Amino acid sequence: MKKKRSVFEGSMVALVTPFRNGKVDEKALKGLLDFHLKEGTDVIVPCGTTGESATMSHIEHRAAMSFVVEYIHHRIPVICGCGSNNTTEALGLIQHAKRINADGVLVVTPYYNKPTQEGLFRHYQYLARRVDIPIVLYNVPGRTGVSIAPETVARLSKIDTIVAIKEASGSMDQADQIMQLCDLPVLSGEDSLNFPLIAIGARGVISVVANIAPRLVKNLVTAALNGNMEEARSIHKMLYPVSKAVFMETNPIPVKTALGMMGKIKPEFRMPLCAMRPENAKKLAEVLKKLGVVK
Repeated sequence: MKKKRSVFEGSMVALVTPFRNGKVDEKALKGLLDFHLKEGTDVIVPCGTTGESATMSHIEHRAAMSFVVEYIHHRIPVICGCGSNNTTEALGLIQHAKRINADGVLVVTPYYNKPTQEGLFRHYQYLARRVDIPIVLYNVPGRTGVSIAPETVARLSKIDTIVAIKEASGSMDQADQIMQLCDLPVLSGEDSLNFPLIAIGARGVISVVANIAPRLVKNLVTAALNGNMEEARSIHKMLYPVSKAVFMETNPIPVKTALGMMGKIKPEFRMPLCAMRPENAKKLAEVLKKLGVVK
């Protein structure tokens, strides 16, 4: 079997979207992008789950995608979140990503509808046939209510422009089955499993924790991909507590709270998301202090 080339690999950040007074805070967003460029993040992934795309209007979503692509200006790749539970709406977002010269798109499984495996296949096939841009599948059944079966991933892997899958099912078995059935590069979408998933063959991560500690996540991924497993394991142990803490409440509530504690953004949310419970914020602060990112 011909090995599918890994178009995107390494440490990729599932970027938060900072808000201020109900609008996207472009000044804070620039600051976050500069932070990632300085700290060695390999790929920026805006407007995904962590970017609160589900609470953004389509105008805002497109504007945020454009802002990030224009500001990064091909210094590193940008993969724009373009998923929707409506295939036609997803197509519109992907077409916009193509127009602004994004490097790729991240397309989550359609949520709420609970499509069949055949429906999932047709959804992605339809999108791939209509826009020539690298597509990363995104499997996160805890958020969408449906999981892409490894057999369906294998079918989709035969489409040239489908270049990877972000696996956030939390199942090592699911990821391993995908690797057994096809050559599609797997990217970890579950921070606590970044190290073990790379150990069994994943080519990188799309990380929430990278918002907080981009250099450490980068070092873990680089070490693991280079086979330096003792170094990678050591960093994994260091990052594991924060990888659990950032999911103490619904993502991205804890990670935006953390960035607020670090002075990088105003931790503003859009309903139905809301501020973190004080007792959980206190626990999060203790984890961040141990990691050394807040005083």
